Amino acid sequence: MHRMRIALVVNEGSGGGTDAPALEAALEAAGASVEVHPFAALDGLELDAVDRLVVAAGDGGVGPGAARAAAGGIPFAVLPSGTANDFAGFLGIPDVPEDAARLAADPGARLRTLDVGLSGRIPFLNAAACGLSVAAAENAGPFKKALGAAAYAVGALRAGASEDACSYRVTIDGTPVFDGQAWQIIVSGTGAFGAGSEIEAADPCDRQLDVTVLHGGSRAALPLRAWGMKQGGLTEQEGVEHFRGSEVLVDGADAWNVDGEPCHAADSGRFRLDGRVDVVVP
Repeated sequence: MHRMRIALVVNEGSGGGTDAPALEAALEAAGASVEVHPFAALDGLELDAVDRLVVAAGDGGVGPGAARAAAGGIPFAVLPSGTANDFAGFLGIPDVPEDAARLAADPGARLRTLDVGLSGRIPFLNAAACGLSVAAAENAGPFKKALGAAAYAVGALRAGASEDACSYRVTIDGTPVFDGQAWQIIVSGTGAFGAGSEIEAADPCDRQLDVTVLHGGSRAALPLRAWGMKQGGLTEQEGVEHFRGSEVLVDGADAWNVDGEPCHAADSGRFRLDGRVDVVVP
């Protein structure tokens, strides 16, 4: 039987679960031959001699990993190693390292083809958001070590109570679709973000980006928006607009949260699709 050849890239800076020797051992125990690389080596990683790229990282590392796998023409697998692991949760990837390793090393595992998005030059799979999402992530930071994924709920509450709506202009495929005050704008792939929140209408396989605009207005509406993100139906609410397109430009944002990572607006306000990747799923 063919022994799966895996390039394992480990992001030591993610939230946890990045013990490279232990992850290597788990993949080898599952029958794979493994080469371990640091996350910093991802862009220049040679993939001609491997069957699968496996990334041990949080959500901020899955986009770059997926883009590299897509460029190399091989499947991509994730060992969830961050604080929230929204991408893994969306796909049902096990959060127990040994179980995730067995899935990643399984040559007969099912593959799901997903779109890879670009925020500026930054690859992403889940979502990029400006407005409240940026403040929520900043507020969550000090609580991550103590609260884990629950820190995002604390960050969102603090942001909703203190931040103001801002003016944005959204253009999709060359057509202006929004110009006004908004609490938040979310450009989605899978639509998963914020430790369990989701843009339910987003389709990560349709070769389009989903854009959700939460109109500005009364702060009292924000709990309803949060409910829609957690329970579904956000894009059906009054005061929320949903669009789709292949190229998106958002003007007015000072910063973005791209798959959980803060980015300057100059690097992240222009969005497009950047190919597709086959992801190992249960």
